[in-house]
Amino acid sequence: MSFISGSQLAVSGPAAGLTTVAAASIVSLGDYKVFLLAVIIAGVFQLVLGLLKLGGIANYFPSAVIKGMLAAIGILLISKEVPYALGYDRPDFWTSGFLKIFSSKQIPDNFYDFNHHIARGTIIITAVSLALLITLQNAAFKKFKVIPAPLLVVVSGIILNFFLSKVTSEYSLKATQLVSLPPNIFKNIALPDFSKFFSNGEIWKDGFIIGLLATLETLLCIEAIDKLDKRNRITPVNRELVAQGIGNIACGLLGAIPITAVIVRGAANVDAGGRTKLSSFTHGLFLLLAVALIPFVLNMIPYASLAAILLITGYNLTKPKLYRNMWSLGLKQFLPFIITIMVILATDLLVGVCIGLLISVYFIIQNNFKAEYKINITMNKGKEVCYIKLNTNVTFLNKVKLRDALDKIPEGSILTIDGGHCNFIDYDILEIISEFENKARDRDITVHLFGIEKVSVTAIH
Repeated sequence: MSFISGSQLAVSGPAAGLTTVAAASIVSLGDYKVFLLAVIIAGVFQLVLGLLKLGGIANYFPSAVIKGMLAAIGILLISKEVPYALGYDRPDFWTSGFLKIFSSKQIPDNFYDFNHHIARGTIIITAVSLALLITLQNAAFKKFKVIPAPLLVVVSGIILNFFLSKVTSEYSLKATQLVSLPPNIFKNIALPDFSKFFSNGEIWKDGFIIGLLATLETLLCIEAIDKLDKRNRITPVNRELVAQGIGNIACGLLGAIPITAVIVRGAANVDAGGRTKLSSFTHGLFLLLAVALIPFVLNMIPYASLAAILLITGYNLTKPKLYRNMWSLGLKQFLPFIITIMVILATDLLVGVCIGLLISVYFIIQNNFKAEYKINITMNKGKEVCYIKLNTNVTFLNKVKLRDALDKIPEGSILTIDGGHCNFIDYDILEIISEFENKARDRDITVHLFGIEKVSVTAIH
């Protein structure tokens, strides 16, 4: 799949945004083997979208919204990894959601329980891992970096945990604070049940929903990862949809959950020094070989080391400098950016992006109300002379204000409407001008039209 994709830096995998939908689909269909058929249909749907070249929708998402999405994911990454970085070994710390965790009822219970599960050994490993990552990101050390920093952090975590466990049991990590994989992860793989392919309409509905959400998330992630590319390469989105479609078809056939391009993996790939799609391929290859051949080594990795890597990745996505830069661009850029962040934290990624997009569209509409015509009023021989110049593209969005402006033209005046510089005048605007011209005689208003008189007459009459 990496070689089919046109993205140089994106890394695909299971996506958090699809977790709820996938879980609900498995429950409603009642059988994981039947759910895999929905995954295949989702892949076919993405493949068709790519072949029909419908991936260009990604180009219509404003930069402020994409940056807000990246920043929100950075905040979520940091907040999710802090408990693991401090040794909290119970998975229920964030089950109440990001915002509810700070409610008056949740704080005492969660943080009182949290304080009793902090492990000293984990804090030491986290501190050393963060120090290594920060040091190796320094320009002075990048020239001499041979081993990727995340790999060095993981190996250091394993060695440090071994050393701490030998020195004193008080600092050794518990099994719940280490990665845990079964000895034979491929033993219980399920395959799709093709006998149910046409007997259950829910399969098709779930497949289209999963395919649509996976497509949107992939397009958003690709747009965001391209912004992280220091070489400014642009991913061919239609080719990416073809690759994702083929990937999800393979996932369904091999018993896996659906995948998308994932920002966190792509950002980690960028931080690790990835430059071409070979890094994505080797990512998948080494992961497969490690799970198949050395699961006992993976089970020695402290969660604290992985948490440190993701904390740095999260920080790089939501640096304070980003907020200062967006603020300096003005409210029309900052508001979609910050609202996207807030809504993603309160709901989920897709809802947040849609709300941010609506805010951006609002500002676009507001600008169109103001920008597409100018009115100038002067006096000549005791008569008011009004001049309206139409600019560039005048659309139905200017309809209300133009009508109000025409209604305020005083009786007995001379009005000139100049459309000579327009590239496009909407039918609704032509209709308003034509109606005003017909009624102007009753108010003793002389109307002169430039650049629009022939169009208005043929279009309306």
